[in-house]
Amino acid sequence: MPDPQRIVIIGAGLAGASAAAGLRDRGYGGEILLLGAERYRPYELPALSKGLLLGDAAEPDWVHEPSFYTDHDIKHEQKVTATSIELGARKVLDDAGNEHGFDRLLLATGSRPKSLPIPGSDLPGLKTLRTLDDSLDLKAAFIDAERVVIIGAGWIGTEAAAAARKHGAEVTVVDQVSSPLAPVLGDKVSAVFKDLHTEHGVQWRLGAKIAEFIGGPEGVRGVRLGDGEELLADVVVVAVGVAPRVELAHAAGLEIADDGGIAVDAGLRTAAPDVYAAGDIASHFHPRYGKRVRVEHWANAKNQGAHVAANLIGENEPYLNAPYFFSDQYDLGCEYRGLPDLDTDELVVRGDLASRVFTAFWLREGEVTAAMNVNMWDDGDALKSLVDSRAKVSAAQLRDDDLGKLAHG
Repeated sequence: MPDPQRIVIIGAGLAGASAAAGLRDRGYGGEILLLGAERYRPYELPALSKGLLLGDAAEPDWVHEPSFYTDHDIKHEQKVTATSIELGARKVLDDAGNEHGFDRLLLATGSRPKSLPIPGSDLPGLKTLRTLDDSLDLKAAFIDAERVVIIGAGWIGTEAAAAARKHGAEVTVVDQVSSPLAPVLGDKVSAVFKDLHTEHGVQWRLGAKIAEFIGGPEGVRGVRLGDGEELLADVVVVAVGVAPRVELAHAAGLEIADDGGIAVDAGLRTAAPDVYAAGDIASHFHPRYGKRVRVEHWANAKNQGAHVAANLIGENEPYLNAPYFFSDQYDLGCEYRGLPDLDTDELVVRGDLASRVFTAFWLREGEVTAAMNVNMWDDGDALKSLVDSRAKVSAAQLRDDDLGKLAHG
């Protein structure tokens, strides 16, 4: 199959930029057009809720140096939004009225923060966290705030809570869940994070519903809970997850999967000829799990972007990586690998939950479906191998034996 003459990438985030670099790394000599809606060159997202928001970093982690795109003959269009895709004509239209023809097309449009469909959701001043500008704005708001309310006790909500406390604000986190991060960690491990934040002064309203945002033309001033309690605040952050940006794909007639992402096969190809998707928006048929998987974490965007580059120029390799993410909150750092079923998998803890130095495993029929190391940094390779290899192990072995030997034995 001859190489395509022109590849267009919609989305200049980590997935799109990694794909563009991967194409050049593989010797692709045709045209590459990278369309990005933001005014910045591509950057990575983790620092936005960690170092940058904490004030420990002055700027994000850029995917590449400023000269990279010019040096590698990658045309990066900034502040350009793709408005439609004409699959039959093989062209993309943008908000400036320009047309961009393609031989192959990669969609890497990422996600947007979800909103809450309740009264007051249109009040000025409600904060979300997704972009560099969001992070800079929120950091400034935290520095000036006395009281902060965060809606959502997931990863972004808990990392934002840690940052707000570091800046000296009183923080209340509201969520309907029984414990922060319970939907992804289960009650026992999530209790570690609840206790951590409580020790640092975070207040909780768990099992609570938001009835409305309160305020006026001057801006949001707090929230009213379902039981009538009012939480007044200088800053209100909505951190209730993200939704994949699939409007372009849907309008073009591409299949949207049940999880809201663009349906792609094991090699990240859509059903439309020469059209691929990667990152948050890709509902990827994962051979390891035998089902569609859509992952919204940093590593998935980076690795899928790099992987799809080869398939854009003729390879047909399935994407096999297990999900991975990390978090830093106060003095707790953790890494998480895999995809467990919290309802059925057995939780096995190596180390001590109370001391926050441990590794948690999720075990199914003798195979490790996921592993999370907390303040333990020597076993990363072994944990990856245990998750990837499906080696047969017992709960007792995971608690007591040498993990390196288990992983390679």
